[in-house]
Order: sequence, then structure tokens, then C-alpha cells
Amino acid sequence: MPENSRFLRVPVEPFEIKEGRGVDDVLSRMERVSFQGRSLATARSIWVKMLNAECTIFLGVAGALSAGGMRLVIAHLLEHRYVDCLVSTGANLYHDLHETRGRRHFVGSPRENDAALQAERIDRVYDTYASEDEFCENDEWIAEFVLTLERRPYTSREFLYRLGEHLWQATGRDGILTAAYRANVPIFCPAIADSSIGMGASQARHRDPSAGQIDVIGDIIESANLVIRRPRTASIVFGGGTPKNFINQASVQAEFYDDRVGGHRYAIQIVTDVPHFGGASGSSLEEAQSWGKLATDAEQVTVHADATIALPVLVSALSSSAREALAARKPLRFDLAGPLMAVEGQPLSNARFEARE
Repeated sequence: MPENSRFLRVPVEPFEIKEGRGVDDVLSRMERVSFQGRSLATARSIWVKMLNAECTIFLGVAGALSAGGMRLVIAHLLEHRYVDCLVSTGANLYHDLHETRGRRHFVGSPRENDAALQAERIDRVYDTYASEDEFCENDEWIAEFVLTLERRPYTSREFLYRLGEHLWQATGRDGILTAAYRANVPIFCPAIADSSIGMGASQARHRDPSAGQIDVIGDIIESANLVIRRPRTASIVFGGGTPKNFINQASVQAEFYDDRVGGHRYAIQIVTDVPHFGGASGSSLEEAQSWGKLATDAEQVTVHADATIALPVLVSALSSSAREALAARKPLRFDLAGPLMAVEGQPLSNARFEARE
């Protein structure tokens, strides 16, 4: 063995079972194991660094995490301002709305006879069931809400703020939409049409052709202007998908108008997809650097794991280890009630990019 090799400095420490230790201690000791265990521990360390840095933290949530029981974990992150902005698929928000309205998802099996499920109007998400009749009732509830809105275009960010407000007033229950409303955290849903929220809006338009106008191009401008206004940013992504690219393109679009941006300074992604098929969901963070989405000197980690395993461990550990950082942090102050989002009291355009002066 070569003496003083720079490659042989830090030994792997075999993980020992110690009674009475909390998940924060477990994850701390996982920093000296290998493979995805070490990656998950590294994610915790980088997230704490984000909280201690003066940066805007974007959270992207894809897949079916709300149906899979993770919705209150995400709500916790919003309520306690572990993040500043959420980008989500419409499905996660819709399944969150479903449960916030008092409906449930049910433990099922991926090996059930799907024809039998269809005969009973039961929808399956892998090993989880839900009632199609309750989903249809949700869609009508959304349509009725849309018909109460002024007939004009809404960014998905403004629309979801108002939906969260309406949901909170109707239910008083915790969830992603209601937590974002109460904590004044903006939610962007760039593919809102690809969800039952979009279907509910379309049912409103069926009844009134002037209803249900969602301006997703305004979302692009608003999110990029948020980056221009505060160029130091961080990205956390659970599951890839459209939210991952939307967060990254906000950085790229912002840099087109302001050369101070330079990509996200910190990045965490928890994904099950792999890079070698060329899809954006599995693409590496190194690949993101080639596009300018991520700074070349960014602190970053990819955790190849099911988010329903990683999130309860990671966020439970953060609830202890990030306590001081959260207490000291001064998160961005948003006003989301109007057509224009205000940041620290200053309105942010959704029609024109802010150019560097």
C-alpha cells in the first residue's frame, strides 16, 4: 500500500447498532458507510448548509408522493420554511387536496386483479387504492371553486395560492396546499393540465368558456425573476420529472438576462431513475452543470433511493440537526395574494424579465 496516499485517508466505519439512538444520530454515523447510505447522510449535511447560507431554496416534488403517504412530510418542510418555493406535479397537489378534504387512500396490492378494481371504480397507484367516485367529486369541487374566480388569466402560482386559501377555509386541515397558503410559500405547477386539478378547471370552462385560464408562461417569467432578484439559489428534488427541469430552467432563463446567476450553488436530488437512458428525471447533476443549471463548484449529491424510504429518515434527522439553522434563518418574505407576487415587499413581474442594471 503506498504510504500517504491521498486516496486512503478516511476509513469506512462499520455501522454499529446502538440502543436508544435517534434517527439524527443514525444518519450522522451513516456519513462513514458507503453507497446510498452515505449519499443520504451527505444530503442532510448539504441541506443544513443551504439553511445557513443566504440563498433561495427550491423544492421539486414529482411522482405520487402524496398518494404514497408523504404529503405531511412536504407540508412540514413548507410550514417550517426548510424551503422557499415548491414546484410540484399536479398529481401530488390533487392527492393532497383529496386527503385534506377528508378522503383517504388505502393500503392495497400491486398484484390485485385490476379488472375487479375497475368494476368497483377503484383506482390503483401501485399498491395504493382510492375511490374513483371520490375523485370525480373532487373534480366538481375544483370546478365550483374555479367558477368563483374573476375571469382573467392566473399563473399557476396565484391559482394554487387561492386554491390553498379556499381549501383551508373549507377544511381547516393540514396539507401541502394549506401549509403553503398559511406559510406564504409559492407553489408552481408547470404541468397543471396534466392532472385532475387541470381536469377540474376544464370542467369549469365547459360551463363557462371564460373560466379556467392558467398562464404557465407567466410562471416561467415569475420564477426566473425570483432568481434574478436573488441569484444565490439551491435545488432539492424528490423524483425528477417536470418539477426538476422547471427549477433548473428558472436558473438558465434568469442567466439569459443577468450574468450574475451562474446556476444553483447547492443541489440535492433523490431519484430512482438512471442517467443512461437520456431522460431528464435520471440525469446527473454533473450533466446539469453543462447546461449552466448548476454552478460548477456547487455542493451537490444524488441519492438513488425511493423517496418513501429516504424522506422520513432525512426530514426526521433534519428536525433535530437543522433546528439552530432554522431558528437563525431569515426566509424570503412573500406576498402571494395578488396577480403579482411580491418578494420582500417588492412586486415581481410575470410579464417581463428583470434586466440587470
